Amino acid sequence: MKDVKGVMLFSSEGDLIFEKFLSPLSEKPETKGLWSTVIASLQGIREADLVFEKSRLYIRKTEQGYLLVLMGMFAPIAMIRLNCDVLLFSLKQKGKVKGLKYFLKKVI
Repeated sequence: MKDVKGVMLFSSEGDLIFEKFLSPLSEKPETKGLWSTVIASLQGIREADLVFEKSRLYIRKTEQGYLLVLMGMFAPIAMIRLNCDVLLFSLKQKGKVKGLKYFLKKVI
């Protein structure tokens, strides 16, 4: 999708389950303590769209934990939400994270 930079899937405890970025990041976002704190602060939140100076972060609760989509300012958020809905439905049907890898190859 246009202006999507990458995705990460975290467990409810903050463990990184899956990540895929279109280009290498300048800093590795795998700091366990940081993500554990961020995930813990999201408890009860189903969906969030965070806007920063030059990027956006869409967060969506899943059965496995939280899906984070890193994107630029001009990413079509309606399409991101729609694809997340389709993804979460297909994961429920398959019940595997493997479906996430297959789906994201098609989306990114």
